[in-house]
Amino acid sequence: MYAIIETGGKQFKVEEGQVLYIEKLQAEAGETVTFDKVLFVGGEDVKVGAPTVEGATVTAKVDAHGRNKKVVVFKFKKRKNYRKKQGHRQPFTKVTIDKINA
Repeated sequence: MYAIIETGGKQFKVEEGQVLYIEKLQAEAGETVTFDKVLFVGGEDVKVGAPTVEGATVTAKVDAHGRNKKVVVFKFKKRKNYRKKQGHRQPFTKVTIDKINA
């Protein structure tokens, strides 16, 4: 069984036992979080939400928090002596999907 959930403005296809890197959540490591924005549940019987599936939830355990690799943003205008270098590291949360309740 799998499900499509929405979190952090993105959609993820998840299965039980899967490890996922999602946008940072306000939860401590070791806590259990519940995603209630389930858009689709697939498997033997298919449930499609409009926009979400009623009563369907996905529970996950927060493993760790971290930051991605640095992305360099370099702005440049030719012949104007304008150069601007800036770096960015996006924070993430590592979660393990425990159960899909449909």
